[in-house]
Amino acid sequence: MITRKSAGTTPVSAKGAARQPPATRPSSAGVPARETSSDADVAAFIAKMKSITPAATGDHGRLVFAMDATMSRAPTWDMALKLQSEMFAAVKAVGGLDVQLIYFRGIGECRASKWVSDPDALARLMRGVGCQGGLTQIGKVLTHTLGESRRRKVNALVYVGDSMEEDVDRVCAHAGELALLGVPVFVFQEGSDETAGRTFREVARLTKGAFCRFDPGSARQLRDLLTAVAVYAAGGRKALLALSGKREGAGARLLLEQLNPGAAST
Repeated sequence: MITRKSAGTTPVSAKGAARQPPATRPSSAGVPARETSSDADVAAFIAKMKSITPAATGDHGRLVFAMDATMSRAPTWDMALKLQSEMFAAVKAVGGLDVQLIYFRGIGECRASKWVSDPDALARLMRGVGCQGGLTQIGKVLTHTLGESRRRKVNALVYVGDSMEEDVDRVCAHAGELALLGVPVFVFQEGSDETAGRTFREVARLTKGAFCRFDPGSARQLRDLLTAVAVYAAGGRKALLALSGKREGAGARLLLEQLNPGAAST
């Protein structure tokens, strides 16, 4: 079923997955709509973040980062890889965050990397992934994260994608299992596909995570928010304060304002 193997990754099984009739993707060859990300979406995302606190275990935080690498994302794939690499580069000085990359593409190919703490290694893994035609496999991402968290606590799952071509109730059931283990899912939707958006919002709600839509016009804003999530997971509020004083700390400042009004300037 797996058509190609990428270095540093292992296949993710489709345990218990049932074939479901796919939803129809937009007929525009997957090119995202060019409407800009709404201020309301971003404000709602940041507001949601104020109620989420990383577990103080003394161990490295663990973050699963999942990407839809199907062909509809090809037009903006290079941009997305650059943003995602920059996100973890900001964590390098903080330390304390282990990341596992998961991607799916092609005919049933879904692979997970080893856990890495070096952002440069993660960037190299990301650059080795290219888009291939195929259907979404979000259910596999959720069940894989569930298995990882049962072995050792996963602090959060970040998912970046544009479409949803699976049974909604099955995907939400997997999200409910993650919720029972206390794993929030932060979903970033590229474009404006309404079917995907409804499902992504529900996954975020069920897991007490957050949802935000983005497009090429809001690339910098997305990068800032992703960076803030990663830094917060790695080092908590103290790390966010340090990031907020830097040029790339816009997302951290927005998050700090929600956590504690006025904190970004103190």
